[in-house]
Amino acid sequence: MPKTKDTPHGSIHIAPRAIATIACQAAVESYGVVGLASKNFFDGLSNLIVKDPTHGVEVHYQNEAILIDIYVVVEYGTNVKVVADSVAKTVRFHVERALGLPIREVNVHVRGLRISEPNP
Repeated sequence: MPKTKDTPHGSIHIAPRAIATIACQAAVESYGVVGLASKNFFDGLSNLIVKDPTHGVEVHYQNEAILIDIYVVVEYGTNVKVVADSVAKTVRFHVERALGLPIREVNVHVRGLRISEPNP
């Protein structure tokens, strides 16, 4: 069900996939995030078959509110709480700025840690 915003000139319909694309890009660019993860095994398996640009992001509408769930993998050695807070704030800022609609919740789920290879 697309989110609808009424204007004097007509209605604007925003699909959850559009919101998820903005949120995905904002999350990947956040400090300490090395990638997005699957919500469950089946989502991960389907992403291997078909590459989804919104992989790791779910958007839900609850009455007039937008709820976003993001599943991330964090760089080992960073402060996980600080990275998760940063991702939530960054996603909220970018989505609200792009759409002009308020976001009720951004839930960040840390699915794993990844150790980067040291630079030689």
